[in-house]
Amino acid sequence: MLNRNAEALFWIGRYMERAENHARLIDVHYHLQAEDELGVEACGQDGEMSEVPCKWTRIVDALGSRGSYEQQYGSYTEQDVLHYITLDRDNANSLVSCISHARGNLRTLREKVPSELWDTINSFYLWLREKQPEDLMKESPHLFYGRIREWTALFQGFCQSVMPRENEWHFIECGRFLERSENTLRIIKAVGNAAVGDGWNNAGAYPYLQAVLKSLSGHQSFRRYYADGMSVEAIVEFVILNQSFPRSVHFSFHALDEHMKQIELSDKQLRMAHDRVIRQVAKVKADLACLEHEDMIVDRNGSIIGHLLESCQMLGHSFAKTFFRMGEASA
Repeated sequence: MLNRNAEALFWIGRYMERAENHARLIDVHYHLQAEDELGVEACGQDGEMSEVPCKWTRIVDALGSRGSYEQQYGSYTEQDVLHYITLDRDNANSLVSCISHARGNLRTLREKVPSELWDTINSFYLWLREKQPEDLMKESPHLFYGRIREWTALFQGFCQSVMPRENEWHFIECGRFLERSENTLRIIKAVGNAAVGDGWNNAGAYPYLQAVLKSLSGHQSFRRYYADGMSVEAIVEFVILNQSFPRSVHFSFHALDEHMKQIELSDKQLRMAHDRVIRQVAKVKADLACLEHEDMIVDRNGSIIGHLLESCQMLGHSFAKTFFRMGEASA
């Protein structure tokens, strides 16, 4: 497989997962909206906050885009943030940009992947590009972003059901699970920053973390494990360490490891570099295996989340250095 093809496939997986994550971030906000209305919020023209982080600032922070957003928009309003995340083509990580990049990458590979993937992503892009900023406010945002999640689920469903289990499939899945790990961690970090006091280890963080469960479609799964014993530390433990929940960090890294090991390479030098990336994934898995319930309680400054986020970013760089010609397919 050519490097540029591997890169295109990897970023298709990342961009489609990123698009779904954006829709889930909006869900976090709307689950928390009632809670925020009971608290004190102040969003100035420069995005500064007095006591509790502005509900719209929280979403931009989760994307790591505060500087870019404030330079373009200045103040934080519902319409501006929704437009920035969804339809702003000047934002490289907006929904429409992610789907456009994924579509462009897939177009170069149409002869190598099942036609259902192209039909789905092309229809998704054509539907989304016709949307106007006022459409986001006209219909229920919850329903609109629910439709986004349905499109991404349809694409992933076709990947699961029709793609041969060859290198093309494994590169898409590597991108998807690396992106999922990073996004789940970003959501937890953003919610932790939104809670007052000791971050997500204080009792006031409970409604925020309950919203994380709902945004990750994990509320029912959580109740199966913990029944009525809902606590801040239990929620954080579930989202990070649960071995069966598909959107947990633990599950995502183990899936990433499995797909990495299934990639078949003929070049000896490339196989050696590939083995180094696998060992790097194994180190993160070992870090996760060493975490215990008590670690979640005492991590008041979010250092565990920060360390795992850095590991995700380092893995992305290592993956690119090993397999890709930098700058060809990624954006």
